[in-house]
Amino acid sequence: MIQEKDFLKNFATQFEETPVEEFEMNTCFRDLDEWDSMTALTIIAMIDEEYQVKISPEEMKKSNTIKNLYDIVKAKK
Repeated sequence: MIQEKDFLKNFATQFEETPVEEFEMNTCFRDLDEWDSMTALTIIAMIDEEYQVKISPEEMKKSNTIKNLYDIVKAKK
C-alpha cells in the first residue's frame, strides 16, 4: 500500500531548491519555479524506481497536482 506521506516525501526530494514544507498533496507542481521537463523526467524515474509503476508522458502532462500523480500510481499498483 502506497502511503500519501511517503509519496509526498519522495516527490519533494526530487526538487533541490524548493523547501519540503512547500509540498502538499494539492500542490500544483507545475507552478513551482523549479519545475521543468528535466524535473518531469526525474519524477517519472522516481515513480518507476520506488513503486515499480510506469507512467506515460501523457499521464504526466494531464497531472497538475501531486495527488493526481499519486492517484495514478495507486491505481496501477
